[in-house]
Amino acid sequence: MSEETVQREARAYEAVSEARDFHELKRRYRNFVVPWTIAFMTWYLAYVACNNWARDFMSHKVVGHINVALIFGLLQFVSTFVIAAVYGRFANRRLDPLAGGLNAKYKRERRR
Repeated sequence: MSEETVQREARAYEAVSEARDFHELKRRYRNFVVPWTIAFMTWYLAYVACNNWARDFMSHKVVGHINVALIFGLLQFVSTFVIAAVYGRFANRRLDPLAGGLNAKYKRERRR
């Protein structure tokens, strides 16, 4: 890659990173990811803690050989897929329009 190309790429990136939409995109992303990450980690750590210190509760049989620990373990997978689906919808509605505009701006700036 030539020096001129590298400088053009750097100028294009700087132009995009200084755009108001870029900061809004980062803000929206952060406002979604941080609370959901905290919620999931709390749920996961509660599951681990219960498996370590609430064994009587976790070993309680619900139906046949299915106990609370198995149900909680399966719910970990369910919650992961639910969060991924919610994020997908959020990204499509709230992030992708901004990202598309920023991508177009980046391509325009690269051609300068």
